[in-house]
Amino acid sequence: MGNEIIRVEGLSKSYTLRHQRTERYTALRDVITEGARGLFRAKVGNVSTEEFFALRDVSFTVNAGDRVGIIGRNGAGKSTLLKVLSRITEPTAGRITLNGRTASLLEVGTGFHPELSGRENIYLNGAILGMGRAEINAKFDAIVAFAEVERFLDTPVKRYSSGMYVRLAFAVAAHLEPEILVVDEVLAVGDSAFQKKVLGKMEDVAEQGRTILFVSHNMETVLRLCGRAILLDNGRVRADGPTDQVVRTYLGTGSGSPSERSWAGRPGAPEGHGVRLRSVKAHTEDGTVRSTFEVTSRIGITMEYEVLTEGDVFTHSFNFFNEDGVNIFDTHDVVSPQRVLPRARGIWSTTMWIPANLLAEGGVVVGAAVVKHDPFTIYFHERDAISFTVIDPMRGDSARGTYALGFPGVVRPLCPWETRRLP
Repeated sequence: MGNEIIRVEGLSKSYTLRHQRTERYTALRDVITEGARGLFRAKVGNVSTEEFFALRDVSFTVNAGDRVGIIGRNGAGKSTLLKVLSRITEPTAGRITLNGRTASLLEVGTGFHPELSGRENIYLNGAILGMGRAEINAKFDAIVAFAEVERFLDTPVKRYSSGMYVRLAFAVAAHLEPEILVVDEVLAVGDSAFQKKVLGKMEDVAEQGRTILFVSHNMETVLRLCGRAILLDNGRVRADGPTDQVVRTYLGTGSGSPSERSWAGRPGAPEGHGVRLRSVKAHTEDGTVRSTFEVTSRIGITMEYEVLTEGDVFTHSFNFFNEDGVNIFDTHDVVSPQRVLPRARGIWSTTMWIPANLLAEGGVVVGAAVVKHDPFTIYFHERDAISFTVIDPMRGDSARGTYALGFPGVVRPLCPWETRRLP
């Protein structure tokens, strides 16, 4: 409790929506006539209202130094939550306790006065955070250098481009040392070099023991930056826990398919033609089961099964899909000697390895099957056996290199290149 910096209890935020009922066709003369009538009487009878809850009964706590990602689809309540936490919007119900100085970057130019220069806005924002002039002076050069706006420092910020605006706004929020940094989708503006700087600065802020609440639709960034995530759905907390687990829930790949599943000793295990599935798991090279893997790591997929009928010949298959349902690739065991030999009764295990630098970031769902090729027969096929998440920590050693923006594709091979100067 002593380390707690944010407490949210039963938080709700509602808005009154007004709906105007209109006729299917209204002539201009009718509009003018109705407007004239409105000068002499109140307008009644054609307006209905509806109460809409952007947040409903939200509760959670955050400890000092935590990096928490707030995720969810558009309209889930993410930005509303941050606005309430930043005291921009009053809650309808509930209680919030903040035990630290809070800096917020919720949209381009938040907290800036458009008529003031960049220099003046730096001092204004520092004063809002309760900092003295000497304290701001000590940070001033670092803020300007990070934002890269030296030439325009004495220009009114209303003349800044959106990229300049957000660079300066983030630099001010991150460098003036708030205990709590609240950030909403700042990576949506700016080039890849700036986005990489932002990620690095946010990691520095977190390593200094300060708390970050980060809203983003980019799951790769959330997975890299945040150790914990909160999933909002229709204004309610749907999931709260380790980032990789919450992201899987958000992407829809975590439904009944964690990175290890076992059917051993349980009814309903997939089986057919005398072969019964016992377990499937995703693991590292040393056998550790994990739900998150780096792009540059080999990933092992192991299936264990029981042969109930002596002497059959068959092989194994895995198929891989991303969170959008796209078939990334299928693979059959066509290389091991055992694939053409009769099987003895007992417990068997097979492992295939996904090469490093093959999969792209995102959620992966694995299907497992035992099949015979001649004639082709499917013994069993568990389509959603397990799932895991692939992330790229962006150290520069993957196919992405140092590129920080979205990198399309369902596979991410690190291909050999040869470049030379011609004579």
